Amino acid sequence: MGLLDPKAIPERSSDRFPAAGLSLSVWGLGALFYLIGFYLRIAPAVMTTELMKDLGITAAALGNLSAFYFYSYVVMQIPTGILADHWGPRRLLTTGSMVAALGTALFASAPNLASAGLGRLLIGAASAVAFVAILKLSNGWFPSHRYAMLSGMLLLCGLAGAISAGVPLRIMVDVFGWRPVMLFTAAVTFFLGLAIWFVVRDDPSERGYRSFSSQFGEAAFLSLAGVFAGVGKVLRYPNTWILSLAPSGIVGPIMAFSGLWGVPFLSTHYGLSSVESSAVASILLVAWALGGPLAGWISDRVGRRKPIYVLGSTAACICWIIVLYIPGLSVWLLVLFIAATGFSSSVMIIGFAFIKESVPPHLAGTVSGVCNMGVMLGPMILQPLLGWILDLYWNGDMAEGIRIYPLEAYRIGFMLMIVFSASSSLLVSFSRDTRCRQSQG
Repeated sequence: MGLLDPKAIPERSSDRFPAAGLSLSVWGLGALFYLIGFYLRIAPAVMTTELMKDLGITAAALGNLSAFYFYSYVVMQIPTGILADHWGPRRLLTTGSMVAALGTALFASAPNLASAGLGRLLIGAASAVAFVAILKLSNGWFPSHRYAMLSGMLLLCGLAGAISAGVPLRIMVDVFGWRPVMLFTAAVTFFLGLAIWFVVRDDPSERGYRSFSSQFGEAAFLSLAGVFAGVGKVLRYPNTWILSLAPSGIVGPIMAFSGLWGVPFLSTHYGLSSVESSAVASILLVAWALGGPLAGWISDRVGRRKPIYVLGSTAACICWIIVLYIPGLSVWLLVLFIAATGFSSSVMIIGFAFIKESVPPHLAGTVSGVCNMGVMLGPMILQPLLGWILDLYWNGDMAEGIRIYPLEAYRIGFMLMIVFSASSSLLVSFSRDTRCRQSQG
C-alpha cells in the first residue's frame, strides 16, 4: 500500500489525488521549519560560555534569555489555531519562517541582553505555529489513516533538530563562532520561508488535484471568544488541570538540563569537553524521543494510562537523583542513567491521549492546546530560576571573564528539578484513569 492510498476516499473519474512526491514535498518543507524550531530551542545550551562572555550576563540573565523562547511560545498557543483557520498553513508557515529568521538574525547580532531577548521572543512566537499548521496541511494532502505515521515522522524531525543543536552545533561554534553560525541559520530559515511560499499550498485543490479533506474551504472560523469559551469548558474537568501541569514536571527538568545547564555542569564537574558534554546531553533527548512510541504501545496494550504514567515519572525522578546527587559516577554510568532518565520521561507522551480521553470528543482539540501550554510551563519557570540560584551561590571564581559555579551551587539549583519531577508523579496519582476509553461527557 502506497503512502497515498486513494482507497481512503471513493474514487472519482474526473480528478486525481496528488502524487506522493508532491505531498511529501509540501509536508516536508513544513516539517523542516519544525526541525529548525527545535534546533533554535536547544541552541543556547551549547553556547552558554560564549553568550555569557559576549553579552556580559550572569547565569540568571542567561536562564531568562533562554526562557524568552518559551514565554512567547506559550502565549501563541491559543491564537495559533485561529490564525491557521483564517490565514491557512501556507501563509502561517511562511510568516513563521520569516519572523524566526528575523529573530535569529537579531539574536546573532545582539550587542546586549535586551536585543538578544527580543530575538528569542520572536523565535519562540514563530516556532509555535509550526505544529498546528503542519497538521492542517496533512489533513488535505494525506489520507486520514496516515496521520499517526506522519505524527511520528514529525516528532523524528523535531528530534533531528534537537540533536543538530548538540554536537554538530558545538563543533560549528568552535570553528566559526556562535554569531556567524546563527546568522547562517537565519539565512537558511529565510530561504526556507521563500520555498514554503512558492511550493506549499493549503490544499491539493489549489493545484488542480483532489483533496483528501472534504471540508477544505468549509471550516468554521472560531472567534477568540469561542476559543476562550472552549478553554473554560475543558477546565471544568479535574483531569485537565492535573494532566496539563504534570508534563511540566517532566519537560521542565529535561529542557533545563539538556537545553541550558547540563552542558556547563558536565564540563565543569565531570571534566568533559564541551563537545562531549553536548553529546551526553543529546543522549537524554534521544532516549526521551525513542521511548515515546514504546510507552504509547504499552499503554494501549494494557488498556491503562495512569499506572504507566505514574511508574515512568517516578522512575525518571529516581534517575535524576542518581545523575545529579550520587558522587563518583563513571562516565559510562552517567550516560546509562541519563539515557534511563530520558527513556522513563517519555511516558509524558501518554498524557496527550490521556487528557483527550478525559473530555468529550468535541473538546479534544481545545484540551490538547491547553495541555501543550502546560508542557512549556516547566522550562519557562525552571531555566531562569536555576540561573538565579547559581548566581546566588556563586563563590567568586572566574575564568576568562566567565563565572565558574561550584558543584554545590548546581546541586542546590538542581533540587528544583527533583521537586518538579516528583510533583509530576504526585499529580498523576490523583488523576482519574480513562482506561483508554473516550469520555462522552
